[in-house]
Formats: sequence, structure tokens, C-alpha cells
Amino acid sequence: MAAPESTKFQVNFKSPDGTLINLYASDVRELETGLTDLAMVSALITSTADTFRSAAPAAPVSSAAPAVTPAASGNVCKHGPMSLREGVNAQGKAWKGYMCGAPKGATDKCQTIWVR
Repeated sequence: MAAPESTKFQVNFKSPDGTLINLYASDVRELETGLTDLAMVSALITSTADTFRSAAPAAPVSSAAPAVTPAASGNVCKHGPMSLREGVNAQGKAWKGYMCGAPKGATDKCQTIWVR
């Protein structure tokens, strides 16, 4: 993402695992607020990066929220019925798969069953 035209301050962070964080601000107050907010969520950013790093192959990226449908197909994992989710990735290709209902970040989350 390019910096907005109103940007006067730009701060870029790269974590040891390669996670990139860019902060844009149009004035000092906005910069201070942004830095404070980042400090408060830094542990969340790190744990999210850890989750993705240890997860199975990531689902395709979608620019819109995926549609979710309860599994009528009978796809069930150890956490219960799997939900059919579908969307469009960054390259404009449609994707669809049955996803585990375990909470986000669960270490025992089941593999997605992709619909081809």
C-alpha cells in the first residue's frame, strides 16, 4: 500500500521473522497515537505471525469477507461441523473450502478441505 498523500511521517518496522508493519501519519499527534497503538498490540501481532507460520498452507487471500455456510455436506472434523467458506483471492480467482470450527489460533485446528 502506498502512503497517503497527506503523509508527513512514515515509520516502517520489520520484525525478526520478516513481518512488515508500516505506520503513516499526517502530524505528530497522529504519529504518537499510532506508535502507542502499535505498542499495545505488538504481542497480538507477534502471536498472529506465529500462528500463520505454524499453520497449514494458508487459504487464498480475499479482498472481501468470505461467505460462510454451515456444512450441509457432512464434512465434520473433531471440532464439529465444518463451515463452507468461499471468496476471491488477490489474483481474482475464486476459492471454496470446508473449514474447521476451532477458535482462531487453536494449535489443533484441522486442515481445510478445499473444493476444486
